[in-house]
Amino acid sequence: MAVDKIIEVPLVLEIPVGPQHPALHEPLLLKVYAEGEEIVKVEINTGYNHRGIEKLCEKRSFYKDIFLVGRVCGICNTVHADCFVRAVEEILGVTPSDRARYLRTLAQELERIHSHMLINAVMAEIVGYETLFMLIMRDRELIMKAKEILTGCRVLADYIMVGGVRRDIDDAKKEKILKILDKIEPKIKYYMKVFEEDVTITKRLVDVGIIEPKDVTLHSLVGPIARASNIHIDVRKSDKYDAYGEVPFEIVVRKEKDSWARMMVRWEEALVSLEICKYILENLPNDGKAVPDERRLPRRFPPGETFTRVEAPRGELTYYVKSDGKPNPYRVKIRTPSYNNIINTGFVYLEHSIADLPVILVSFDPCISCMERVVVIDLAEGSRKLVPLKKLASKG
Repeated sequence: MAVDKIIEVPLVLEIPVGPQHPALHEPLLLKVYAEGEEIVKVEINTGYNHRGIEKLCEKRSFYKDIFLVGRVCGICNTVHADCFVRAVEEILGVTPSDRARYLRTLAQELERIHSHMLINAVMAEIVGYETLFMLIMRDRELIMKAKEILTGCRVLADYIMVGGVRRDIDDAKKEKILKILDKIEPKIKYYMKVFEEDVTITKRLVDVGIIEPKDVTLHSLVGPIARASNIHIDVRKSDKYDAYGEVPFEIVVRKEKDSWARMMVRWEEALVSLEICKYILENLPNDGKAVPDERRLPRRFPPGETFTRVEAPRGELTYYVKSDGKPNPYRVKIRTPSYNNIINTGFVYLEHSIADLPVILVSFDPCISCMERVVVIDLAEGSRKLVPLKKLASKG
């Protein structure tokens, strides 16, 4: 019997990427549906690293919560502490000295530099340059050393406190940090040139994962992702918190809108952060104590609520804090930039090849520990409900 008609049946493969995968450094599951090599659908599943930090904040005092929120994210722990402490200071009516505000800004900019260097190193590894990854990570240690000189710790700083910071710096430490900044600047410019000119990197990143400006606003994307699509948003400029209203700097934006532009924005922002750090060290005010007497801090918290924002390395980070007059906060609500930037970007992967998926994901600089939330859904009834942490833990 001769074949007179051919019927093509589309075959869609489901490919799980994660929650443990060589391309992902943190637990996240991307359910990828592909026709051949082309991605036609992506489901983003989180919940593998939920720690219940918002609820834990209600169980501890305002002062103990400073150490807790500093552990929401290991990379950007200072910006979390700064955002929470500024919220507490608004409730208490406490104003830190100018010197303390400048030192807070310095710590946050050092954190931005090493965060941007880290994700660019990861991108180098993803495209196959393991040696470049190690070189960037080696030089990133210089910034970690500068952070250690300033705060006393190279990773978890615990540097911000109500009314100021926990350590002041003297002229010797200022000189040490300035020398490190002078040493790291040509290295960052070199890596930036590599990302601009290397054929493999540009072929893997240019025109991959383009996000139009209208999609940035439609999906509430923030940080370097928005700025790489020519959207001029930066909380440091709009809110002018800490010393950002007094330190000269420009917002970095690019018009290419692709994965390459997102990495280049981070390299350029690292250079801008270097200039901010140098300006602060050379113009550090001497208006008063940067380190307040912890024994004299207020112990009674008036009722009130406040909302604060910072520009974290990954974008806008917000804290809502409510006090009902007791030693513990009534409510702490955190919205991290990765919560928007990862969950809302499933559309970016469509019509790209499977090989492009890790590149696009890394260009978003995902921080999974920041963004975990839990919603318990009853599949039988199709309803959502709130469950106490103890009950959730007992059920595994």
